Amino acid sequence: MRLSKLKLSGFKSFVDPTTVHFPSSLTGVVGPNGCGKSNVIDAVRWVMGETSAKHLRGDSMADVIFNGSSARKPVAQASVELVFDNADGAIGGQYANYNEIALRRQVSRDGQSAYFLNGTRCRRRDITDIFLGTGLGPRSYAIIEQGMISRLIEARPEDLRMFFEEAAGISKYKERRRETENRVRHTQENLSRLQDLREEIDKQLEKLKRQARSAERFKELREQERRVRAELLTLRYQKLHEESADRRSRIQEQETGLEAVTAELRAVEAALEKGRAQHIEQSDRFNEVQGRFYALGSDVARSEQAIQHAKQSRQAQREELEKTEQGWNEVQAHIRVDTQRLEQLAQELAANEPAHAAAKEQAQRSRQALDSAESAMQAWQADWDGFNARTNEASQTAQVERTRIDHL
Repeated sequence: MRLSKLKLSGFKSFVDPTTVHFPSSLTGVVGPNGCGKSNVIDAVRWVMGETSAKHLRGDSMADVIFNGSSARKPVAQASVELVFDNADGAIGGQYANYNEIALRRQVSRDGQSAYFLNGTRCRRRDITDIFLGTGLGPRSYAIIEQGMISRLIEARPEDLRMFFEEAAGISKYKERRRETENRVRHTQENLSRLQDLREEIDKQLEKLKRQARSAERFKELREQERRVRAELLTLRYQKLHEESADRRSRIQEQETGLEAVTAELRAVEAALEKGRAQHIEQSDRFNEVQGRFYALGSDVARSEQAIQHAKQSRQAQREELEKTEQGWNEVQAHIRVDTQRLEQLAQELAANEPAHAAAKEQAQRSRQALDSAESAMQAWQADWDGFNARTNEASQTAQVERTRIDHL
């Protein structure tokens, strides 16, 4: 398995989409300080699952995104893709039949990070599982940076053991063993919780059994209640049947008495009909008298309203006349004051006439002087524009020559 291509976009100094090819097993990246050589190694570590911003020479994971410069705006996300040549089938498992393996990671400024394996979204765990036992990884011995040799020499036995296990290819088995142990531990914890649930369910079953016995006792009592209620209803029916026979005989007696009362009622209704006819005749006479009374009352009310309206109109006219006389007196006073003011203004106008003529002549002379000054100002402005044009031309020529000098 060999790294064949590295694609970067928006990662640190690689703002534009950039593809770095590795045509052979020995490839060197050279350049001056600050050109981005270390960013290439950081990109490889980042794709392999590095989660520590400190190991990527940053304060947070968003620092790997191009943050802008004086000539470029910042970008919204960073993306790095590693393309491996798997023609030798070094990667086993479900990806052994692929001649090319593409690993891609992208992150946005809101902190959302995503991994892709051959274009399909996957977990970080899937990426790290591929490199288990191969010597590759975000912090493996296969990526040697400044100070790493000294760290290997000064490393503790535990750290050296981790490197030796990775080189021997047993790290993936230890990782699987650790996962298996975690699963066993989780299973034991689940069994403990299951035992607790079983005890709780046993308690609930005992409670449900008591409730079931109570329900059966309730059903028996309910059946007894239904039987007793049926017997009670039977007794009540017999009693009501006897009472209904007595009431039928009473109803027959009352019907006989009702017939006699009905005959008397017919006689009373005939007398009432005669009295009603007399009442209608008297009502007609009463309505006729009442109509004449209401007509006279309405005539009296209209007359009283007319008298009242005339009194109110006379009072309003009297008040309006007083207001009009008062306004007339005020207008006469204003006319006298305005006449005295007009006479005073006419005297002042006659006194200021010579000064007005002198001011008019002075304004004419000032207007002529202003026209001369404006003509001179326009001539001076034309000279000033010409001077500025010559100065700008010399500055532009100097700027062009300075650019050529910088270029040379």
